[in-house]
Amino acid sequence: MRVIAGKCRSLPLKTLEGLETRPTTDRTKETLFNVLQPWIPGCRFLDLFSGSGSIGIEALSRGAVEAVFVEQSRKATAVIRDNLQFTKLMPEAVVMQDSVLHALSILSGKGEVFDCVFMDPPYNHELEKEVLTYLSSHRLLREGGIVVVEASLHTDLSYAAELGFTMVREKLYKTNKHVFYQWEK
Repeated sequence: MRVIAGKCRSLPLKTLEGLETRPTTDRTKETLFNVLQPWIPGCRFLDLFSGSGSIGIEALSRGAVEAVFVEQSRKATAVIRDNLQFTKLMPEAVVMQDSVLHALSILSGKGEVFDCVFMDPPYNHELEKEVLTYLSSHRLLREGGIVVVEASLHTDLSYAAELGFTMVREKLYKTNKHVFYQWEK
């Protein structure tokens, strides 16, 4: 796995060994950021269920001014920190080792606001719904901001419109999908 584009282009990134995380392939990451590119330069990026941190690092490499990484696993947060040190992106990053909902509560309490949120939760636990519900009822996302949900192909996200999110794009892959939502409230 590597950084695809930007100031850290082609730098290799560490990943976690084992089945604890599902690293996003370089090809999928490139497709994801082709869609996200209009939102990235100058944005504040929130990477939830960060794994190795490759998505937030890609955002920083492409011009995000700050990325906050939220990951519960101690091993994964160590990998994120190693990757940020190696890419020299640590000054623009905040790494939170915490559950996502607790971290969102902390960020909300500090008045933090993000332009772009990416989440890749464990599949089939309905964590997407919990996070989207939280985001819709707290001011963590700037109006016009974008949320990307990576989920299994069978994940039902039909409730998102009721929460105030407008689907702007859906990209299907062999086993999963990226659904892009814009926040308009």
